[in-house]
Amino acid sequence: MQPSYLLTVLTFLPLAGTAALLMLRADDHVWIRRTALAITLVEFGLSLLLIRGFLPDSVQFQFGEFHNWIPSPPIHYHLGVDGISLFLVLLTTFLTPVAMLASWKSIEQRVRGFFVSLLVLETGMIGVFVSLDLFLFFLFWEAMLIPMYFLIGIWGHERRIYAAIKFILYTMLGSILMLVAMIWLYELSGSFDLPQIQSMLVSGQVVLSLRTELLLFAAFFLAFAIKVPLFPLHTWLPDAHTEAPTAGSVILAGVLLKMGTYGMLRFCLPLFPEAAHRFAPYIAVLAIISIIYGALVAMVQTDLKRLVAYSSVSHLGFVVLGLFAFDPTAVQGALYQMLNHGVSTGALFVLVGMLYDRRHTHLIRDFGGLATPLPVIAAFFLFVSLASAGLPMLNGFVGEFLILAGTFTRHVNWASSAAIGIILSAVYLLWAYQRVFFGDVTQEKNRALLDADRRERLVLAAFAALILWMGIGSVGFTRRTEASARNVFELMQRPQAYNARAALASARRAIPDVR
Repeated sequence: MQPSYLLTVLTFLPLAGTAALLMLRADDHVWIRRTALAITLVEFGLSLLLIRGFLPDSVQFQFGEFHNWIPSPPIHYHLGVDGISLFLVLLTTFLTPVAMLASWKSIEQRVRGFFVSLLVLETGMIGVFVSLDLFLFFLFWEAMLIPMYFLIGIWGHERRIYAAIKFILYTMLGSILMLVAMIWLYELSGSFDLPQIQSMLVSGQVVLSLRTELLLFAAFFLAFAIKVPLFPLHTWLPDAHTEAPTAGSVILAGVLLKMGTYGMLRFCLPLFPEAAHRFAPYIAVLAIISIIYGALVAMVQTDLKRLVAYSSVSHLGFVVLGLFAFDPTAVQGALYQMLNHGVSTGALFVLVGMLYDRRHTHLIRDFGGLATPLPVIAAFFLFVSLASAGLPMLNGFVGEFLILAGTFTRHVNWASSAAIGIILSAVYLLWAYQRVFFGDVTQEKNRALLDADRRERLVLAAFAALILWMGIGSVGFTRRTEASARNVFELMQRPQAYNARAALASARRAIPDVR
């Protein structure tokens, strides 16, 4: 395989794999599951080739593909990855087969449609991370909403229709704002190609007025803030997580939420630096509110799955804070925390799904003393909870430490306020663990529960190994993201625009006041 076509293969292999599923009989559930899993495992294996050929010190997009697509307006099939998107692609290809294994027995109705939806969703998610043309990015951004809508609406729980409609309405609102901003940006630059637009802005070929930059930033930011989701745009997330099947929750928490923070880092900061600096104090306040509010609300939840959902609001607040601290260390931490959250929270949703498969409830009061009948699940649940709470030597600690350390060098108050969220995360996670697994067995049904089988142990062991590896081997990740993270700050330098505005301001101050 030629490396220049690797991204195309990674993007469309899952979509092509749906043809194999559609050729199988709808009632042949065994081979539908096996075929879908095989496709995603091949996809994951191919994605590892990205690491092998990636140049850590380069700030250029690598594995690039560029082809003319639509002549007027000029839209291109332009793909590429850098240190920002590399591991997000790998996270997607890792979590998809894991989500399938986690739903191996729990999905018994419309099995073929379920696995087809997961494969189509994987194509959309990878397409978002590798697209370098604004139109192509938007196309994949919208395409991945459809299978997630069906995953929640068809295979979800009791209030699945309400949650699915709420999910699609919120995200479509953000999509409309982003589409308007993209068209406006095209009218100003004459291009949909992201690297070309960045080059034109840095060189001064295109100079945005302050008003235009503020409006464009606001449109892009709101679209991505809904996806994160950032307070107060978060209300769709707990409903979507609670009602989604286990695979849907894993993918939603592990990958889809990262598209919001990825968009902020890819578009909002390098394209609109002055607007980003002007809005940063307000965004930081919202991020800190998300951190503390999400943790406090998680603490009082009676539904275990909803508790994990609100923890995502809190943890993603750290990522947004790190991005808008405008410090290379904090941005590195934000990038790493995106991956950490995807792994640890994805594992938590898998564990909650295992409990639901056995008891068909998410209510904490229906559990208690489960460490006795379920010692393996209890051990993995504690390990993942400690990782999510930021225990040193595990993955969550590295990201949060880098974010707070980088933020502290520039904004002591921001870092000090956000640090409260780390304490609260330990409180709600360990308290929930105590109520679910410790104490006496309060329900007679719980005494006869079966512990994790071989398939479930394989899934949990994969999560645990990755959590430990990311905790002690973080350099292998950050070394490949450092150059791209620093390049964002290079792209934010606009000497022509800034000097012109500074000169104008200086001239105005020099005019004597004759009143």
